[in-house]
Amino acid sequence: MPAPKPAGRRSLLVTSAALLSLSVTAPTALAAPTPSTSPSATPPAQMSTLGGARLGMPGTQVNLAPGVPVLPKDITARSWIVSDAESGEVLAAHNAHWRLPPASTLKMLFADTVLPRFPKGTRHKVAPSDLKGVGAGSSVVGIKEGSSYSVHDLWLGVFLRSGNDAVHVLSAMNGGIEQTVQDMQDHAEELQALDTTVVSPDGYDAPGQVSSAYDLTLIARSGLQKKDFRDYCSTVSAKFGSTEIRNTNRLLSGDSDVPVYRGIAGVKNGNTTHAGATFTGVAERNGKVLLVTVMNPEKREHNEVYKETAKLFDWGFQAAGKVNPVGELVPPKSAAAGGTQPGASASASASTGQAVGAGGSGAKPAASASAGSGSSGAGIALAVAGGLLVLLGGAAFLVNRRWPLPDLMRRRTRP
Repeated sequence: MPAPKPAGRRSLLVTSAALLSLSVTAPTALAAPTPSTSPSATPPAQMSTLGGARLGMPGTQVNLAPGVPVLPKDITARSWIVSDAESGEVLAAHNAHWRLPPASTLKMLFADTVLPRFPKGTRHKVAPSDLKGVGAGSSVVGIKEGSSYSVHDLWLGVFLRSGNDAVHVLSAMNGGIEQTVQDMQDHAEELQALDTTVVSPDGYDAPGQVSSAYDLTLIARSGLQKKDFRDYCSTVSAKFGSTEIRNTNRLLSGDSDVPVYRGIAGVKNGNTTHAGATFTGVAERNGKVLLVTVMNPEKREHNEVYKETAKLFDWGFQAAGKVNPVGELVPPKSAAAGGTQPGASASASASTGQAVGAGGSGAKPAASASAGSGSSGAGIALAVAGGLLVLLGGAAFLVNRRWPLPDLMRRRTRP
């Protein structure tokens, strides 16, 4: 973990960040933009600055400098973010706070909220009312009325098959859809995922339901600190009743045009008409744990969201330790030290190096040489004991310094 920056330098950099923000954004109202019911072609001119002023700017934010690899040139997602899961540093981002439909990546928030409430051995007999309101065309795991399921099996249905039917049954156990939506919204606010508006617990398209690449990363980071969450989101295949289900996260399970990404350990994918393809992934390589979120690639090729995620992971592992961050992942409210304002940190600043696309709403990532396959690596580390107080924006946030990510490389045969 890098040593804390001197206070004087932090103050100077924070001031610089504020001035930079004012110089490239129009003097619009300070209120947060109202979430739209469908995505627009361009991001709003002003977005949240939570985590740093640079993260509120449209376009690509990265500090290029000697020794820092340039970003892959063919990233077409409307929004994406690459961050260090442990330190919270945001290495690069593109429209990080753009509020977009999240699709089933919202199930990460559902799981982080509800998963701790029921022992995995608890069984529930499904009533007809439990499945009421499952959207037409939803992804389902095949839950049947009158049948009994364990909580463990229901969560496998949520994570592996993105089963909206499993979400609805667990929501019924939690007091119903309305209660669960409120619980999720409350938890999002606790995590400071303030771009997120929850309407449906399963992420099914609904007017006003939005999140952002920044928020989805905060949510994934919170979930990954729970062992059960880590285990479920990293499971490749499992028995569900008399059938075998396989994880639809293609970086984890592989596909004809997408190899398994070495070091991948979850977390969640999504795809709906309005959201397009969305994905948040976590991977570990050579002692670094990175989170990448990609929302709605404009390129409509098969498995494009996974291809772009893999390229951003490759860049992140090459850039880690070399690139100055453009922002940070803030801690939950309950972890923040008394009154400390999140995002007021040196990482929010315009630090030494080149800022790409700082002011252009239609900016694309800078052209680059090939990022390389980045497919070689040590795989996922075994569990490492102990915890560490990590300073995030002046607040103490207790996380495991090395999350015990599942050792997928040893547990299964690679394709």
